[in-house]
Amino acid sequence: MGVVTLEDVDRQIGNGFRLLRFAPAIEAAFLRDYAANRVKLAAIWAVIGTLIYDMVFFGDATMMADVFSELVVVRFGIFTPFALFSVLALRRWPTAGNYDLLAIAVALLGVLLPMSVAVYSHSQYLFVYQNGNVAAFLFFVIALRPRFPTIVIGLVLMCTVQFTTTKLNGSFDDVTYTGIVTFYITLAIFLAMSAYFMERTDRLNFLHQLRGGLLHAQLERKSERDELTGLLNRHSLARIRDSIWREERATGSVAVIMLDIDRFKLFNDVHGHIEGDDCIRAVCQCILREVASAGETFRFGGEEILVLMINAGRDEAQAIAERTRAAIESLGIQHRGLGDGHVVTASLGVAHGKPSEWSLDDLLKGADAALYDAKRNGRNTVSMFHGRSGESFQGIRSDDGAGASTLLAG
Repeated sequence: MGVVTLEDVDRQIGNGFRLLRFAPAIEAAFLRDYAANRVKLAAIWAVIGTLIYDMVFFGDATMMADVFSELVVVRFGIFTPFALFSVLALRRWPTAGNYDLLAIAVALLGVLLPMSVAVYSHSQYLFVYQNGNVAAFLFFVIALRPRFPTIVIGLVLMCTVQFTTTKLNGSFDDVTYTGIVTFYITLAIFLAMSAYFMERTDRLNFLHQLRGGLLHAQLERKSERDELTGLLNRHSLARIRDSIWREERATGSVAVIMLDIDRFKLFNDVHGHIEGDDCIRAVCQCILREVASAGETFRFGGEEILVLMINAGRDEAQAIAERTRAAIESLGIQHRGLGDGHVVTASLGVAHGKPSEWSLDDLLKGADAALYDAKRNGRNTVSMFHGRSGESFQGIRSDDGAGASTLLAG
């Protein structure tokens, strides 16, 4: 099953859906929504519909006295239990196809059961009585509201039952019988037309709701991504921080890798900002490849990149940091500001601890301190922070000109 995109929905709206059918991925989403909404209301309609259906018991007693006992059996002994079974079946197997199938069955039984008994009646009120099936037609189309093909099939079957049982009774002359047929055919046509336009409206509303949801999700994703690099931003870092420190406080561990591109201010001065942006993008893609699913990668500020790893050991974090450092150097991005043959490199600082002992700010400050050590020790290297929980981080480092180092607020 494909994933629905905003472009898919816009294309569907533009192409239309006169046959009441979407592209496969959107149709699958529509059917899930359709089934969920119909099943949610099934119990309500079962109670209301069965109550109304069984209340015709009083009409049976006055208009169809000669077959009254048989009508009691079919109403209370067959239809009512089947309606209850339908609700339970939908709870167990809540699919669009099952809903449509049971909707047809309920509607068809609603007409078939009393009319099959009425075949043997000689009541003078039979003409009035059989017109009561109009309610079953309306309930099927307006209340149950299955999909349009189901409605067409259901209406054809209900009309067939109505015409057959009325003819078998033999109480009506040809003119009256023709009038009954004409009336129900006309009713079925109007109901089918109404059903088509109702489903078309439902589908259009679904498309617009789906588009609104996808657009909202897209905006949310963009709000959590850095525009230049595509990495997560500090807004998403705050959200993930809250999640980790709420869920992992008891047993989890967290590793933080702080990375800074060496001599990047000089790179920008010599190569220009366009090549500088290209350099940052290339380095970020390299980091993403090396970190992969081991952690989340954020653009922390300027040329500083942050990697946050949940449930990663100290050695694993150090190994990923070293692998990332080597991969960046292997990119071979020329750094003319340092002279011929020099390439862009990065320094990395790593901090590790448990959320129960360290706040994220403390780990960030520890990684920042380790990053400063890496730069002080010649750059293009990885340094581990070995501080203790609760340690003060006043005056960890000043920037070396490669970009501002700003820790997460709050």
